[in-house]
Amino acid sequence: MFSCGPASEPVAETSPENANPAAEGFNAAGSDAKAIAVVDAVMEAMGGRRNWDVTRYVHWNFFGRRSLLWDKHTGRVRIEIPGDETIFLTNVQTDEGQVRIGETVHTEPDSLRKYLDQAKSIWINDSYWLVMPFKLKDSGVTLKYMGQDSTLAGEIAHVLELTFENVGRTPNNKYHIYVDPSTNLVNQWDFYSNVSDAEPRFAMPWQNYKEHGSILLSGSRGDKRELTDIAVYTQVPDSAFESFDPVDPSSLE
Repeated sequence: MFSCGPASEPVAETSPENANPAAEGFNAAGSDAKAIAVVDAVMEAMGGRRNWDVTRYVHWNFFGRRSLLWDKHTGRVRIEIPGDETIFLTNVQTDEGQVRIGETVHTEPDSLRKYLDQAKSIWINDSYWLVMPFKLKDSGVTLKYMGQDSTLAGEIAHVLELTFENVGRTPNNKYHIYVDPSTNLVNQWDFYSNVSDAEPRFAMPWQNYKEHGSILLSGSRGDKRELTDIAVYTQVPDSAFESFDPVDPSSLE
């Protein structure tokens, strides 16, 4: 049950030097001022907008299923799925790229388009599980402040309702985002398949934040679900996004 009483700590105001402007298309008119204030505090707690913007290369492994290397500045992404020996080299901004499955490099236009579309869907999903707190003022997002409620761990938190309009692959999704008022860090999310759903499909904690480069990232989602091998790099050779050859870890800094 949501409560509208005061949280254990007030939301800290975001300092002017750490301003967090919304993306074009963010539904500021339809969002609550309180929700926006909480989200701005989250951004600052995660390292700040400036540090997020300058962060370039991010690597992680999604639940042991696949690894991703993302060039945030250009949209280039390398996805490796060891189970079926698949490597996607794609650019999620231009929708161009290459795909190799086993020993076969797919060049036929329709086949290539299908696989590049699959790669983009993977990136959209897997990156949201890692960097969602940095994307709370994205285009198409509406934020509502729902009051306070208890997390799965019994901790009181600010609760935000996050909905979408005409963006992404699943615009009917809804999230409830829980924010620890003492740290301003996201500590749980509840996922609803549809905006009209009364109960979430799942609720998971966000735990074990660690500093990577100049930002904080969390990999623990409870029940042994872990985003692992999280790393932030400042230098990655272009070959990592252009060649199917293995990536030499020593070449990443």
